[in-house]
Amino acid sequence: MIQIGEDDLSSEDVRALLALHLSGMHASSPPGHVFALDLSGLQSAAVTVWTARIDGDLAGIGALKDLGDGTGELKSMRTHPDHLRKGVAAALLEYAIETAKLRGYRRLSIETGTGEAFEPALALYRRRGFEHGEPFGEYEHTAFNQLLHLKL
Repeated sequence: MIQIGEDDLSSEDVRALLALHLSGMHASSPPGHVFALDLSGLQSAAVTVWTARIDGDLAGIGALKDLGDGTGELKSMRTHPDHLRKGVAAALLEYAIETAKLRGYRRLSIETGTGEAFEPALALYRRRGFEHGEPFGEYEHTAFNQLLHLKL
């Protein structure tokens, strides 16, 4: 069973998964196109971070950033390699969506990349109803990024 809870980013296993996430984003993205938050960015008061655990073992991480205009942005969605295809990402996504609804957000958005490394996440977002849309926050359309939105 997947258990999801808020996390303070203090444990070594969470920091290691975050480091894996950041290195993966840099390896799969052109220079200047990585907008993943580092540890200090995730510790911002505007960001809530959750971890998913299976029998106490870290299975994934996800975050929700309050953009201050009735919208939220998904950040740092990553499943631990030992727990791929167990429903971890879907569980974290549903948790984030429900939290956004409880907070009264009108929309949930995500900026992500293109290419093979991003396809599993894109498929998950599309299945859940996210659609391509206009830039939000500080983002602009580029040949590499994709901007998706879910109306709540």
